[in-house]
Amino acid sequence: MFSFLIRRSISMVFILIGVSIIVFFAMRLAPGDPARQILGPLASQEKVEELRHELALDKPLWIQYGIWFKNAVQGDLGKSIASKAPTLELVGERIVNTIELTMAAFIITLTLAIASGVISAVKQYSIVDNIVTLFSLFWLSMPRFWLGLMFMLLFATRISWLPISGMGGPIGTWDNLLHLILPALTLGLPRMGSLTRIVRSSMLNVLKQDYVIYARSKGLKESRVILKHALRNALNPVITMLGLQIPWLFGGSVIVETVFSWPGMGRLLTSAIFERDYPLIQAVAIGYTLIVVFANYLADISYAIADPRIRLE
Repeated sequence: MFSFLIRRSISMVFILIGVSIIVFFAMRLAPGDPARQILGPLASQEKVEELRHELALDKPLWIQYGIWFKNAVQGDLGKSIASKAPTLELVGERIVNTIELTMAAFIITLTLAIASGVISAVKQYSIVDNIVTLFSLFWLSMPRFWLGLMFMLLFATRISWLPISGMGGPIGTWDNLLHLILPALTLGLPRMGSLTRIVRSSMLNVLKQDYVIYARSKGLKESRVILKHALRNALNPVITMLGLQIPWLFGGSVIVETVFSWPGMGRLLTSAIFERDYPLIQAVAIGYTLIVVFANYLADISYAIADPRIRLE
C-alpha cells in the first residue's frame, strides 16, 4: 500500500510539470501581443517594447519558462498582468467557490446515479428501467450551457423559485445554498446520466453472482440483499469511474460559472484568456490541475481500500 501511494505521489508531480509546460507554451504561441493589448492600440512601439522587457516577453520561450518554473517552486506564480495583484491571491479567492460548486454537483451526481442505477437494475426491462434509461440519455446529451439557460428560464424567470445568478451570501448560508442549486444541477446532471448506466451494468452483473442467489435462498429481505450484498460489491467499478468524473466536473464548471455568474476559477480563467493574462491563466490551470490530481489521488486510495488486490500489486 505504501509503495502504491508513493508511485501515485510521484506521478502527481510529473503531471503538474507537464500541464505547466503545455499551458505555458500554448498561450505564448497563440497570436497576439499581451503588451500591446494592455497598453492599447494608441501606445507607442517604444512603450510596448519596454513593457515586453519588463514582463520578460522578449526572451526565448524556454528562458521564460525557466524563470516561471524557478519562481513557482518558491511559491511565486507571478502577478496578474491586468490587475497587478499576485495570482495566488486571485486564485485563492475563487478556488473555494469552485470547490463548493463542484462538490455539490458531485454529491448530486453520485446520489442520483447510485439510486437510479440500482432501481433500474432491480427492475430490469420494466417501465421503470426504460424511464431511467431514457432520462439518463436525456441528461447525458444536454449541453451544459443550454441546460443552464433552460433552468434559469424555468426556475428563476417563469416561476421565480430560485435566484437567477450569482453566489448570494457567504458559503453555508441559506442564501448561498439557494444560489447553488441551479448551477450544481446544471453541472451534475449530465455526468449523472453516464454514471447511472455504469451502476446499472455493474449491479446486473453482481445480481447474477452465486453469493447473491445464496443470500436470497436464505430468506433475507430483498432490501438487505440489494444494499449489503449486491451494491457493496458493485461499487468497485463505480469508484474507478468516479475518478474520471472529477475532471469532467471541473472542466464543465468553467461553462457553468460563466452562465450563472458564479465567482469561481472558471470565470477568472475566462476573463484572463480574453485579457491574455499569461501569469493568471497559468496559475488557474495549476490550481485546476492540483484539485483534479488530488481528487483522483483520493479515488485511487479509495479503490485500493475497496479492492485488496490493488494493495498487493
